[in-house]
Amino acid sequence: MKKAPVSVQLYSLREEAKKLGYIEVLKKVAGYGYAAVEFAGFYGEKPGEIRKVLDSLGLKASSAHGAVPTRENAAEISDAAGELGYKWHVSGLGPEQFATADDCKKTAEQFQAGALVLKKEGLKFAVHNHYWEFDHKINGQYPHEIIMELAPDIYAQIDTYWTAVGGANASETVRKNGKRAPLLHIKDGPLNKDLPMTAIGDGKMEWKPIMQATDDKSLEWLIVELDCCATDMFEAVHKSLRYLVDNGFGYGT
Repeated sequence: MKKAPVSVQLYSLREEAKKLGYIEVLKKVAGYGYAAVEFAGFYGEKPGEIRKVLDSLGLKASSAHGAVPTRENAAEISDAAGELGYKWHVSGLGPEQFATADDCKKTAEQFQAGALVLKKEGLKFAVHNHYWEFDHKINGQYPHEIIMELAPDIYAQIDTYWTAVGGANASETVRKNGKRAPLLHIKDGPLNKDLPMTAIGDGKMEWKPIMQATDDKSLEWLIVELDCCATDMFEAVHKSLRYLVDNGFGYGT
């Protein structure tokens, strides 16, 4: 089992960013000891200016979430990645894109085209799942399995919590994707899509088998993401890092 550096998806702290400002949130995250951050928009700040702040705080950029890559937006994606120093661009789509076999085929074609566009820019494209890629099967396969099979140049950013909420075995999903799952989204909670999440370690997820299922040579980042939380989000984000570090699953700065 390989220890990986821990990043945090800044979407988790979107409300805090509105109140305190984006830069103050970055300072808090750095103070907790996170190794990196994952972006989901820049809240009006310019990537170049954010990079200066990251460097001053000792933070890296692990990745960014955004639109599915196309020829039209590839330059914008590449420019932001270059300024902030990350190689992973991540996208996800809604449930209607995974409902039927035909939907999955069209989605896979879209993802594959996006991966090839970014490959020309020197970037890698990963797909982030939600519960709806794992809450039904089509001809014996989960939609996520179909997508990965039909789009050979994409990678998986497996959201371990949503995988389990959908009904699949999270550790087995991580194991099956192997080298194509270098990024894991780590979140915890009651395994109910309609209830708030918790700090890592306070919910029903079993982390040891998931971490043991990772591909040691390919795992690059553990990324904490809490979509919503009944407790203080800063506290939950801090506690989540400490849990991953104290249990030997990941490390910060």
